[in-house]
Amino acid sequence: MRLCIASVLAVLLALSCPFGMSEVLETFDKCSEFFLRGQPPVIPGILIPKSDHAHYKKICQKYNSQDNNQRYMFATLYDTSSRIPVFSAYKYTGRGNFDRPGDLWKIEPQLDPHVGDMTVPYKNQAINEDYFANNFGMNRGHLFPSSHAADVFTAESTFTLTNIVPQYGAFNAGGWRSMEIESGDTMNTQCIDNNKKVLAHVLTGAIPGKNKLNDRVNIPSSMWMAFCCYNSGERLWVSQAYWALNKKERDDSGISRMSLEKLQQFLSEKWVENVQLFRNNCRDVPKSIH
Repeated sequence: MRLCIASVLAVLLALSCPFGMSEVLETFDKCSEFFLRGQPPVIPGILIPKSDHAHYKKICQKYNSQDNNQRYMFATLYDTSSRIPVFSAYKYTGRGNFDRPGDLWKIEPQLDPHVGDMTVPYKNQAINEDYFANNFGMNRGHLFPSSHAADVFTAESTFTLTNIVPQYGAFNAGGWRSMEIESGDTMNTQCIDNNKKVLAHVLTGAIPGKNKLNDRVNIPSSMWMAFCCYNSGERLWVSQAYWALNKKERDDSGISRMSLEKLQQFLSEKWVENVQLFRNNCRDVPKSIH
């Protein structure tokens, strides 16, 4: 009977959350384009560049593109113990003209490989049911927001629960949403490359908190975002950063806009020491990492 129940539960969960096409890998080499000069951030003890980690998994997020070919859309470092992403990395090239996709949430089957009928379904990641009827007023908060996508296919790819953290609903729709709009507007004007096109590398992440959603999914205490780009008009590298407490506030008064250095100092004090989000702190970035 227990074997049957486990099998039925696995089927029901799979039906409620379609599988994604992404790849869980030992390195970010296949999707290094989403990091400035191909170099992921330095996060000591959490991100090991060239090898696997027991809890922190590197995901190259793959999805169908306009020509019906699968391509990498962004990259995510995922914490299987907290069941939330550490960060998602993407390229901002301007927002495309499309309507927001429907909420068809996906999961990553490679995070929970099937071993047998007694395997607990999706013990290493959040699922849709974790967000149902919760007492915290949480909803699904994007790290790579669909509003920063260049086309509808990229926007659809962001609707994976490996790109999602629990956010207070008012904060997600209020202050953090305002930050996403403001940062997009800033990148549209400040991040024009030598080809006269918008291009910025963006990292968005979350600091784990002390509470859990559905006794499984960590509720972040804070959210952060930073971008780095080259401004060809001014002939200089530009960066900007934001952070905010994940709390029940709708307005944007709690959003702190700061320099990249200040954000890294904040992360080092509140989370992990000696964090470096972009190579050379987004100053005079060499063309090659070799």
